[in-house]
Amino acid sequence: MTNLRYVFFWVLPLVSAGTWLGMLLAMFIVWEVQGSPHYPSMEPNQRIAYISDIGAQGLRPLFIAGSCVTTIFLDLSFAAERWLRHTGRLAKNMGRAEKVLSALSIIFAIGGTAGLILLSIFDTVHHPTLHNGFLLLFIAGYIFSAIFICAEYQRLGVHFRQHRVLRASFWAKLFFIIVEVFLAAVFIGTTFTSNKDIGAVFEWVIALIFTFYILTFFVDLLPASRDHQKMTNLQIGHVDEAMAEHGNGYASNGGHGVDGAVAVGVDRRSQPRVAQNY
Repeated sequence: MTNLRYVFFWVLPLVSAGTWLGMLLAMFIVWEVQGSPHYPSMEPNQRIAYISDIGAQGLRPLFIAGSCVTTIFLDLSFAAERWLRHTGRLAKNMGRAEKVLSALSIIFAIGGTAGLILLSIFDTVHHPTLHNGFLLLFIAGYIFSAIFICAEYQRLGVHFRQHRVLRASFWAKLFFIIVEVFLAAVFIGTTFTSNKDIGAVFEWVIALIFTFYILTFFVDLLPASRDHQKMTNLQIGHVDEAMAEHGNGYASNGGHGVDGAVAVGVDRRSQPRVAQNY
């Protein structure tokens, strides 16, 4: 059953991804409709405009507003995911390491947010050095954030093996890390040399792939609206706590405590089968 009180959370990444993609499409379409103009910030032999080249011209307000909305709603998605795990609406963090990894992912995401907002404000025409520095901060911030959240999900998967969403999200984010690191290396290597057109193409590709990374948080947050999700997470949490408390005595009795009773009245085999999908 869907709990409407938690629908708001999975809307956050949709707003972020929709804003980001809409901004990119609007900027590219305007540049094409205007006849692919050559901006002052472009090299003499450069034919393809960077996102920053377009964003430094007449569409600068759109670039700034779109960057702010995108990153703020994405950071809210990070915060929502952390809170929902804390309350048990999503697969609950079972150890301190997972909480530390989650906190680090949020910190680096905030760094990436600062980078994108500041690079849109300090445009490539008037502040090229600052702009490039903030661009690197944006890319590095979200890549490191993705690395830490992948590590968190890998540890969560040990306790919640039946949650297929965790596996799907883990692999999607890992794919993002691998692809974006490769693309970012090519982008940086071509942007700061004479291959500006190649660098511009890779920048557009990196930006579009970032849209799909944002949408992985929709997959993460959607199960929170399912009422059976919280029940299942709490059951698993109680069992794991009981196993930690009773140690080998628990395991040697087939999931029973040292006195032969089922720990906290919950057995993993009694979990609702419907939760296997989450």
